[in-house]
Amino acid sequence: MRTMKRTRDELATFLRSRRERLSPNEVGLPSGGRRRTPGLRREEVAALAGVGLTWYTWLEQGRDIGVSTAFLENLSRVLKLDAAERRHLFLLAHERPPTDQGKTWCVVPALIRRLMDDIAQHPAYVLNLRWDVLAYNDAANRLFCFEHQPSERRNLLWMLFTDPVLLELFPHWEEEAPRILSSFRRDYANASHDCDIKALVDELKKVSPEFHQFWKEHDVHAPCNGSRELKVDGETITFEHTSLIIDADRHLRLVVYAKSEQD
Repeated sequence: MRTMKRTRDELATFLRSRRERLSPNEVGLPSGGRRRTPGLRREEVAALAGVGLTWYTWLEQGRDIGVSTAFLENLSRVLKLDAAERRHLFLLAHERPPTDQGKTWCVVPALIRRLMDDIAQHPAYVLNLRWDVLAYNDAANRLFCFEHQPSERRNLLWMLFTDPVLLELFPHWEEEAPRILSSFRRDYANASHDCDIKALVDELKKVSPEFHQFWKEHDVHAPCNGSRELKVDGETITFEHTSLIIDADRHLRLVVYAKSEQD
């Protein structure tokens, strides 16, 4: 109960601070008349958010009242919250983050490119939510032959099901491909309204019978990390691999491979 009380107090303080930083002009209200406190009045926020003054006052006082997702979205709009502030509001009010539909992003920060160069001995590449390969180092290119693909086809899922090079690279392709696809399915669910990611799936269904079959099975596994055998220059080598989130809001992650110490 003490934790809930603290959360409500923080919510109250946060709402007051966001309300007080806004001027009437910023929300389309006349600014005439003197105001005892800076920013908007409670009754103005309540009217703009479509709720009663008493109810909103209770919320800003930290009273134990429930709020809907629709109201929080509306309040975020009224208070002109950015993405980080909106998430903070939801966590304080609902104790869980808002549901965001993911969108594919295609810009890699320069720092991440430098980082990949700094770990030149380890294959590393950057994926977005659609699994487009946005950047990679030389070690990754030698292993996965990314440059053999035109830029519009440099997509890890597309390559996995259509590129003979990757078919040869994975000695246990029949086991690995559905496992990797099941990991992609989590990202697809997060961005199912994104036209680009849906188009990728629809095209793969047409060109790859294996993809079409695996997709119908609806398997979902944990994120792709751990050990994986790859066939390099005729030799099967065990690699350890992991994914590192580099931009959670834009759904970018860095995938790094390293030869297993047991090899």
